[in-house]
Amino acid sequence: MGMGSSRGNGPRGLVADINVTPLVDVMLVLLIIFMVTAPMMTQGLDVDLPATTANSLRQKEDPLVVTVKKDGKILLGKIEYTQAVLREQLTKIDPKGKEEPIFLQADKKVEYGLVASIMADIKAAGFGKLGMMTKPIEEKQ
Repeated sequence: MGMGSSRGNGPRGLVADINVTPLVDVMLVLLIIFMVTAPMMTQGLDVDLPATTANSLRQKEDPLVVTVKKDGKILLGKIEYTQAVLREQLTKIDPKGKEEPIFLQADKKVEYGLVASIMADIKAAGFGKLGMMTKPIEEKQ
């Protein structure tokens, strides 16, 4: 009886020694991925190629377009802003205007982090419909 109980402790001791650090790392990475992708899923991100949507988008006037250039410059329409000022400008827009789609056009050389944070700003400003314009900006004129 005495030996049986000591043998029972062996496997239990091993289970306690499993290294959980890699597991925690994997879970944190998954958590970060879900945190980044969840807002995109809820706002139903439209990834539309401008060539196909030129006639199909219903809009009353010129749409709002946020452009991020190769060098990281941010434009709302044709006016250049810093990211902080852009955030303020978007927040000031009339709530009715926020029901219209807003488009984000970023050069493919722009870092994803910057594009993601601008998308977050647009969503935080209260815009429900965010369209992505995927035509490369750097075409030869």
